[in-house]
Amino acid sequence: MSALPAVRLRTGRDGPPRGRHPWLFSGSLESPDTDLAPGTAVDVVDSNGAFVARGLWNPHSQIRVRLYDWRPDGALDDEFWRKGIAAAVAHRRDADLLAPDGGCRLVFSEGDGLSGLTVDRYARTLAVQFTSLALWERREVLLDALRRELSDAPGVDGAVLRTARGIREEEGLDISDGPLFGRVPDGPLEIVEGGVRYGVDLRTGQKTGAYLDQRDTRQAVAPWGAGRSVADLCCYTGGFSLHLARAGAHSIRSVDVSAGALERAEDNARRNGLDGWLADGRWTLERSDAFRWLEARREEGVRFGMIVLDPPTFARSSRGVGQALKGYARLNALAVDCLEPDGILVTCSCTGRVSAEQFLEVIAGVERSSRRRIRVIGRLLQPADHPVSPTCPETAYLKCVVCRVGS
Repeated sequence: MSALPAVRLRTGRDGPPRGRHPWLFSGSLESPDTDLAPGTAVDVVDSNGAFVARGLWNPHSQIRVRLYDWRPDGALDDEFWRKGIAAAVAHRRDADLLAPDGGCRLVFSEGDGLSGLTVDRYARTLAVQFTSLALWERREVLLDALRRELSDAPGVDGAVLRTARGIREEEGLDISDGPLFGRVPDGPLEIVEGGVRYGVDLRTGQKTGAYLDQRDTRQAVAPWGAGRSVADLCCYTGGFSLHLARAGAHSIRSVDVSAGALERAEDNARRNGLDGWLADGRWTLERSDAFRWLEARREEGVRFGMIVLDPPTFARSSRGVGQALKGYARLNALAVDCLEPDGILVTCSCTGRVSAEQFLEVIAGVERSSRRRIRVIGRLLQPADHPVSPTCPETAYLKCVVCRVGS
């Protein structure tokens, strides 16, 4: 018999937790306003008192309990967290993703069974995000486990805390970004991805500094841009653009709403010996909202041989899915209007609440409304360091569809 306090589910609400989905919201609980301290380990039981799962309690969060263990005899002790970190790092090592000068996601929250913890590795420095108050309270054992698992070559010099937007309020976290241990670079550090060099600013860059989830996609789609005029929308620091330039694109126009991101994209161009592209106008960096920029190009009658769309998430909850789908439809329709016949559209969605099937239906809708023949020639998902939990569909968040657009 467990000595942990029990949190009881409402009648008929045991399906998702028994199915090993890791989030329990307040509406699923019979008595959500318990006096338990935030971070307390609890047993979740069904309406008859039978054990369902074990997790960590947080009365401040919409996710009242994050579930981690479905074994009645399990324990959320220090050894449990050490084993979780060890398994996550071993997977990346087995996948040969720990190159000394590379970047990869070491811990992918629910995808690694560690809901509320994300760790990205940039060469010898870690960027850490806690989206769970309970795991923040267990940070010492988690960080110690990371140091231990990475003690072999290439090793790690330090770690910095990066907090996701709004998470302090959502989780009741009182934390500030800054070094967690060791030495952290004051300015951008450099990583290499498929022969391309990136400067990554771990203190001010979006997310943890870079978008590692598009690593495979950037390299896979680059050959399609050879000889084509390319528009790279929501380009951030030029990830797709750099690979497209190396693959022989005729010209590139990179667009982002962030002036800081464009400054880093210009720095990345120089890191890769592409100063000449900037000087002679083959590669231009333009600050604009993607929708307005495409509308202007459509009015001008400008057409491209390839357009890349990699916007930020359009919905953070299920309530926003309808508007997100409308946004994707409008953005992709504008892009198709700006493509030459036989042009290539690379369109991405990182909205976890939008399924791959829904996103493909958006493309189908654009074909119908534009009356242009669209054929999907590639479908790409997130890489191996962003593993998908089949019991948590939200982890399968990244979709990339490559299309050939006819006349």
